Amino acid sequence: MAELTSRRGFLLAAGATACAATAMGAPGMPTYDGEIVDTHLHLWDLKALRLPWVEAATGHARDVLAHDHSLADFAEATKGLNITRAVYMEVDVAEADQVKEAELVSRLCAEGRSPMVAAVISGRPASDGFGDYLDRFKANPDIRGIRRLLQSGPASDCLEPAFVRGIRMLGERGLSFDLCMRGDQLEAGAELIDRCPGTRFILDHCGNPLAGLGDIDRWRRGIERIATLKDREVVCKISGIYGGVKASDWPAERLAPIVRSVIDAFGWDRVMFAGDWPVVNLGASYRIWVETLKQIVRSDAPGNQAKLFRDNALKFYRLR
Repeated sequence: MAELTSRRGFLLAAGATACAATAMGAPGMPTYDGEIVDTHLHLWDLKALRLPWVEAATGHARDVLAHDHSLADFAEATKGLNITRAVYMEVDVAEADQVKEAELVSRLCAEGRSPMVAAVISGRPASDGFGDYLDRFKANPDIRGIRRLLQSGPASDCLEPAFVRGIRMLGERGLSFDLCMRGDQLEAGAELIDRCPGTRFILDHCGNPLAGLGDIDRWRRGIERIATLKDREVVCKISGIYGGVKASDWPAERLAPIVRSVIDAFGWDRVMFAGDWPVVNLGASYRIWVETLKQIVRSDAPGNQAKLFRDNALKFYRLR
């Protein structure tokens, strides 16, 4: 999940708000109105799965997150937005519930009653039984990758030999790995990618620019280092930049510097829209996030906007 930190400091450090606003074009320009593929959808049934991080939530986070979030709720939140496909993203369940989570979301994908057509499930790459765990799902066509949250530990965790070995196993099985890291961990993330040439990677939430130390210069260096690994298959999700931001504090120009930094680094062929529902509701709403991102890129070529919102996701996740 994106860390719940204020994004205002980024804008002070970036010093680029006015330029970003200009780059978005005239207010009357139309925004993208095509299909959207959401690469980051969370669901949970608290009666079926245990989510320790939700159980521990307090205040606003508890109010927003500590109840069930279903596909019907997602459909209501995205009504009229033309979300045609979505990829489920694991929700950091208790380790004992990982297989149950995978089986639940696989059934939902197979039913074909919603936009959810693929899934990234939980896993523990450093565990002794990781290969056997992956083999449980080798005949499952809906599971496309694994995520193990790294943002709460030291950067060096992902470079331990057992962890690297597990990430290489993913490549051997045609599965991807989602990197969810703090902005100050990205150098280690780049090293992990470099050590696993056969594995496809997705950097979540713009690299979490203000998570951890909130060192924007270090975050930018990390983003640029990962993006320069052009001989590796790595993409970045545009999401996770809204935690702690109220709906009234969401003009597009306030978030544009982050988005532009990522697109400039990765290029239009290696960025993907992500909704991060329902965690997005900690800041505003899914609809506001979609509309905000559309405003940020409205002056860009229609073909590039289509890559961001649809085409790159279809290609990377091999969606029908």
